[in-house]
Amino acid sequence: MNNSDVYNKSREELLSVGKKYNIAQDKLEEFLEPDRVVEVKVPVNLGTQVVTFKGYRSQHNKNLGPYKGGLRFHPRVNKDEVMALSLWMSLKTAVVGIPFGGGKGGIAVDPKVLSEKQLEELSREYVRKISEVIGYDKDVPAPDVNTNPKIIDWMTDEFIKISGMNGGKTPLNKLFATFTGKSKNGLEGRTEATGFGGVTVLKELAKKLNLEPKTQNVAVMGFGNVGFYFADLASKSGFNLVAVSDSKGGIIKKNGEKFIPLDIPLVYDCKQEKGSLAGCYCAGGVCDTRGGQMITNEELLELPVDILIPAALEDVINENNMQNIKAKIIIEMANGPVSPTAYHYLTEKGVIIVPDILANSGGVAGSYIEWEQNMEDKKYKKEDVLKRLEKMMQNAFENVWNESKKQKTDLKEASYLVALGKILSV
Repeated sequence: MNNSDVYNKSREELLSVGKKYNIAQDKLEEFLEPDRVVEVKVPVNLGTQVVTFKGYRSQHNKNLGPYKGGLRFHPRVNKDEVMALSLWMSLKTAVVGIPFGGGKGGIAVDPKVLSEKQLEELSREYVRKISEVIGYDKDVPAPDVNTNPKIIDWMTDEFIKISGMNGGKTPLNKLFATFTGKSKNGLEGRTEATGFGGVTVLKELAKKLNLEPKTQNVAVMGFGNVGFYFADLASKSGFNLVAVSDSKGGIIKKNGEKFIPLDIPLVYDCKQEKGSLAGCYCAGGVCDTRGGQMITNEELLELPVDILIPAALEDVINENNMQNIKAKIIIEMANGPVSPTAYHYLTEKGVIIVPDILANSGGVAGSYIEWEQNMEDKKYKKEDVLKRLEKMMQNAFENVWNESKKQKTDLKEASYLVALGKILSV
């Protein structure tokens, strides 16, 4: 999808849902426009010269609470993209039932070409430029593409400094609550929250469909934070994880035509050691090459499995490969991994697709718990965090499932209806 029209495509999709269900068009139009988009210049000294990068923060809607959403460092970041992503955050926070609105931001930069010192300067300068529009009760950023707890720690530290210099009287714990995804004063369980939330949704869906986990073969595309935790927790919940992939390709192990479930913790250790998944055919406590084979990411998507988890990139299931998808269930753990055309085609064929705004909302639910922990100046235990997160995801799934049955529609449309019902009624 062309980056410059992603916001308009999202807008059109929601307007057509609005028409179909007689949602007041003026209210919907007003909601779709972001409250404001802040554009800033972020100058950084690169040694030989000062280079100015473009930074953005889209504050989409605060009907339900402070704006909430990630910050990404990527060359393709632009105004249109952050507007679209902030709109999706407004929907996602509403679906998962937390008192936040939607926001998104970032800087158009390739962080890989910067030294650590330059990256720190970029992060701090960005906060200096947006400090007036963020805060625990205004807008709460978090890590996203190419940003991490270390970057968020620099930003939090800079924000605390600015507050002190301006003679602010805000207590320190509330200054910490301005950012989530931190390592300092962060949340235990936040690292696995997105994957954990996705597996909770999968287990709830399996119950509704009377599926026995041990009869279900699962393939996961993407073995980063989300993909790894999803694969690990799903296999611990009894599902057969038979294929996983990273950016270089995927692995499967077979005995004739029969898949052999992979030993996910061992696969993870092997990947850490080798740098990629190639050759990490680990099953039943051993890693060896017998029956193991490399497959491409494209081949992984088309495997004859029961459940497919795209957990890496957007638009990987599209017009070109939708007819070759054999899975009966798709859980969208990446943002927008199934294109609108493919979504329609597969849904018509009876494939159940759990949309990203529900499936991967465990991350923002975890962020809310971190924010609350900082606001109350407490430290929550990991097992309590995960118990609470599980309950939030179960409730969110139940609401969307019931709405889909009531309206006789798919889970994506039902998610929109649940979200808009909350946001527009305020």
